Amino acid sequence: MTNPLGNSNRGRQALPTPPSGWPVGSYPTYAEAQRAVDYLADGQFPVQDVTIVGVDLMQVERVLYRLTWGKVIGGGVVSGAWLGLFLGLLLSLFTTTGGAIGPLVVGLLGGIVFGVITTSIPYAATKGQRDFASTMQLVAGRYDVLCDPKSAERARDSLARLAL
Repeated sequence: MTNPLGNSNRGRQALPTPPSGWPVGSYPTYAEAQRAVDYLADGQFPVQDVTIVGVDLMQVERVLYRLTWGKVIGGGVVSGAWLGLFLGLLLSLFTTTGGAIGPLVVGLLGGIVFGVITTSIPYAATKGQRDFASTMQLVAGRYDVLCDPKSAERARDSLARLAL
């Protein structure tokens, strides 16, 4: 489909494509792969020819703590209080009568009620099937450093010196 307003692809990134290049190093952690590329950069290597690729991707969910009604409601109170204070502060900027305390109190109380409702309803809906909080991460089993074929041999030789 064409865009009647002009070239819509200008300034937009291309669609994702698989990485290309020759492998010049493989590392168990991203920090080590990053260190290798930094080493190449320090040696005046054209790092625009280098790509770090995460291989054997895994989705990892790390459990943080057990959820209870007290924690859910407490979290709702705290997050709602911050939101309410912010909105109350904004309201107080536009209020000309009665000072700033009234809008701050109304915002605080309204925020607390809103926070408790918006945390309690989803927790109640799980019916005890998910009584924990967690974070989700995408991690790789290893990180390969790929390089454009025209300079791959030089990169491999340089990274071999790093390993010594």
